[in-house]
Amino acid sequence: MSYVAVQSVQGETMGTFWSVRAVMPAGLSLASCAQGIQGVLDLVDDQMSTYKPASALSRFNAAPAGTWHVMPAECFEVVRHALHVARDSEGAYDPTVGPLVNLWGFGPAAMQHEPPSRESIDAMRARIGWWHIKLDAATHGVYQPGGIYLDLSSVAKGYSVDLLGRHLDGLGIEAWLVEVGGELKGKGRKPDGSPWRIGIERPGAALGAVQHADQLSQVVCLSGRAIATSGDYRRQFEADGTTYSHHIDPHTGWPVPHTVASVSVLAADAMSADPMGTLMTVLGPEKGLAYASERGLAVMFILRGTNGLEERLSPAFEAALAS
Repeated sequence: MSYVAVQSVQGETMGTFWSVRAVMPAGLSLASCAQGIQGVLDLVDDQMSTYKPASALSRFNAAPAGTWHVMPAECFEVVRHALHVARDSEGAYDPTVGPLVNLWGFGPAAMQHEPPSRESIDAMRARIGWWHIKLDAATHGVYQPGGIYLDLSSVAKGYSVDLLGRHLDGLGIEAWLVEVGGELKGKGRKPDGSPWRIGIERPGAALGAVQHADQLSQVVCLSGRAIATSGDYRRQFEADGTTYSHHIDPHTGWPVPHTVASVSVLAADAMSADPMGTLMTVLGPEKGLAYASERGLAVMFILRGTNGLEERLSPAFEAALAS
């Protein structure tokens, strides 16, 4: 089968942007696939958005105590994975942190410009706890014990990248690079045989518009793997000289006070990489790198040090750069 040059298409989803680059078989246009691509992303958004009252997730969050809810297969898969990460991290990552995210102004409500009161933080902390949720794998049922508010924003984009990759595979497209809101996954190689390569942006680089090579921290190969990057420089506010980011520690109810500017995680799939960025940020560099090293995770921290930005890499990430 003959192939033409790399084609690209892009659009909007989940309050951000998506793009697909692919090596297309001769006679097949990527632009003609755009509607199907958008449909895959809309499916995830319609199921897992906390901004849409009619989504499966929003209906679960609003449900009365003591009720079971049958979730669509995709949403159930993401909830189950999020709870697995929560269990493995002893709650440092917790998808039930939604009430605190909302309280701090990083959810569907208006952005905050000052910290909430300690009393309101304590009240919301009483609603946090991944262990309160029960799953029924046979029926895709999720149990609402009362007051639980799931927030899948730290994993849904990664899942959508994987789902979109499966969709492209189903179309017979063998080489592609997918991005949804900064989460990426690549497969195959470009027509010249070279792998898909992406640069990891240094925090604050032209407010997201990378224009020079020195605004990149590392360049990684994504043929056959995914990367997710989580940073504190996109969603934050400042009050009385203190900057508060959207990464909330479920154990304290407060934004993490670490010097972590961003975390990048490489993995076989984007759903695995995506929540790890949040978890690593909550744990911080010392505990985070220990967690990553124990599990063979490829993690890169970019920290704000006394002499500017500093990188700290797990052994698996160093190995990935060399491959």
